Amino acid sequence: MDSTEAVRIALRSIRSHKLRSTLTVVGLVIGIASVIVFATFGASVKTEVVNDIEGSSANNVYVFATPEDDEGFDQVIQPVFTERDVSELEGLSGVTNVIPRGTVDANSLTHGNDTIARQRVTATTPDTFDEESIVAGRGFRSGANEVVLNERAARSFDGNVTVGDRLTLSLTENRTAELTVVGIVNGTAGQLPVSDFAEQARVYVPVDPFYRTVVESPSVGVRQRAYPQVTVVTDPTTTEATQAAVESYLREESDARELIPQGTALTARTSGDFVAQVASVIERITRFVTGVAVIGLVVGAIGIANIMLVSVTERTREIGVMKAVGARNRDVLVLFLVEAGLLGAIGAVLALPVGLAVGYAATRYAEVTFALAPVWMATAVAVGVVVGIVAGLYPAWRAARVDPIDALRYE
Repeated sequence: MDSTEAVRIALRSIRSHKLRSTLTVVGLVIGIASVIVFATFGASVKTEVVNDIEGSSANNVYVFATPEDDEGFDQVIQPVFTERDVSELEGLSGVTNVIPRGTVDANSLTHGNDTIARQRVTATTPDTFDEESIVAGRGFRSGANEVVLNERAARSFDGNVTVGDRLTLSLTENRTAELTVVGIVNGTAGQLPVSDFAEQARVYVPVDPFYRTVVESPSVGVRQRAYPQVTVVTDPTTTEATQAAVESYLREESDARELIPQGTALTARTSGDFVAQVASVIERITRFVTGVAVIGLVVGAIGIANIMLVSVTERTREIGVMKAVGARNRDVLVLFLVEAGLLGAIGAVLALPVGLAVGYAATRYAEVTFALAPVWMATAVAVGVVVGIVAGLYPAWRAARVDPIDALRYE
């Protein structure tokens, strides 16, 4: 029996049982489409996150302490980078600026009659604000009672805060400060790239006069301000070399190496490092979730095996006639495998647009950039066809072993 004849007979059998074949194909479509949806959504989220991180300053080196066994982004909020460290980092070759960041304990922030709880505000330097990040106003001046808010913080009050408004910051130890809002921003130069995804309300005040966390510098023996994080801005052409120089300084000469708590390590990372870590995490999650969706393919395979077994039983007499006129076991085997493969192929072809459509809708709902996952798509389609063939192996083998004499007697 040639392949064309096998396909013709298989299609005739599928058309003669439209409802049963349709339900089987639907089960397979759901399984394959689920894989495509999860893979596409994972690729879209990865693309969105990576683009956001790469869109941040690629020439920044972020310096902070992390747990030694940590492979993620956990930051130890311990003030270990002294003013001496900041000064020494500024002197390294390829460094154009160093932006320290610390936190100031607070109780609340008041605008008019509206008060919101605030556990801490961020203390940093004027260099943390650039023209691209400023939505309105300007950055604060060092030594001034001025404050800068991000857009979410500005919307936290009943009446949106604008440039020129006055805020009252309640600090610990019964201290208060009257601040003038001088700027609204959508990000800062010293902020870790992954911090953008938290979408938290952020309030920024000058290190001088608000930041009072001090430690004794092991190198110079005097008490100095100390920060939990420092951002080193580099010449874009020397970022990699400067990162190596920063790591060498932290490891061999810094005050921070002696001030860090036990079980922590100093880290210097670029945006590229964060991109690699984030991409790795998203890929692992995508593989896991997509693997769960493969269960749908197993269900589809069971459906194909079931319909093929029923088909063998219903066509027992037909098989007997075929063998009586010269059909070989191999011909019968091929016939049923072709039918199972066609069901798998039809399911795969229909699942592709369905999966892409649902995946696109999911990305629109999540407001992320739509991106394809061609490898997963090709794999899902191929697996759908293979599943159909594999699911039809036993029924086809059973059909091929039917005794023609018994088959002709079958009613």
